[in-house]
Amino acid sequence: MALQWEFPGGKIEPGESPEQALARELNEELGITATIGAHVTHVRHNYRHGGAVDLQFFAVHHFTGELENRIFHQLKWVKLPDLPAYDFLAADRDLIKDLAAGKLL
Repeated sequence: MALQWEFPGGKIEPGESPEQALARELNEELGITATIGAHVTHVRHNYRHGGAVDLQFFAVHHFTGELENRIFHQLKWVKLPDLPAYDFLAADRDLIKDLAAGKLL
């Protein structure tokens, strides 16, 4: 699913909480040390090709370090109402609508 927008994050390693996994992934992918905030939502999505994902989203309001793009094609900060203009992965699309509408944060 190359060149579609997605949020940073990844798999939970054995012994990690979802919050610890996100903090580790943000450091690996973006080079930042993040304070993981409140749980925002949980999404389960089955893709047509047979793959499935179980996603948990958390707010991150504070981090230290300079953002460094370590794995993504492009990084971009946008305002929440502008998110629907981007081609996000299918699993993220309902979340994007809710964030843009001000329903979650």
